[in-house]
Amino acid sequence: MRLLVVEDEPKMARMLQQGLSEEGHQVDVCLCGGDAEVKARAVSYDAVVLDWSLPDADGVCVLQNLRAGGVHTPVLMLTARGSIGERITGLRAGADDYLVKPFDFEELLARLEALSRRALRYGGPRRVGSVELDAGRRELRGPAGASALTAREFSLASELFARPGEVLTRKQLLQAAWGAEFERTQNLVDVYIGYLRAKLLEIGARDLEIGAVRRVGYRLGAKA
Repeated sequence: MRLLVVEDEPKMARMLQQGLSEEGHQVDVCLCGGDAEVKARAVSYDAVVLDWSLPDADGVCVLQNLRAGGVHTPVLMLTARGSIGERITGLRAGADDYLVKPFDFEELLARLEALSRRALRYGGPRRVGSVELDAGRRELRGPAGASALTAREFSLASELFARPGEVLTRKQLLQAAWGAEFERTQNLVDVYIGYLRAKLLEIGARDLEIGAVRRVGYRLGAKA
């Protein structure tokens, strides 16, 4: 993978660069948020490791700027903030995963590899009704245009498009996009299903909906 590490502590930045490089990855390092935004817009990275606390900007603000600017590269946030509320803040800002400091390097590596696998999981485009899910571009395309997806949105959409008409439980969707670690925060699924519904409307998918099945989960299918 080609990776961007955004970490203002030089010792930590060197450690991450060395460790990831030894695993065969190509690694660029930025020590501040401003440089990171420039790099992430100019280079097609497979993933970004982004520290929450930076000298010139809050990592969440950097992330929001990237997403607003059309950069949808998977982002793993490093944070010393361990509360559920703060983690959800990062995820809702557009992060695809997070890791609390201090962390084990092997876990960081495994999480980055998982982010990469999610983007490749379903191969070519899948179509349901008037909508196509393109894994290569990580976007939804419909009669009114296309809408880019974050890695989390793509993981959820991939599950739904792979099994149209089937009822998928919140737990199934949660594990597909976040892993078993988030088993007790199934409301995240509801939040991200809302994002996907908005994007289906945005691309003019009037024949398709993500329907809620009470107390169970969701189903992708034709509108009644």
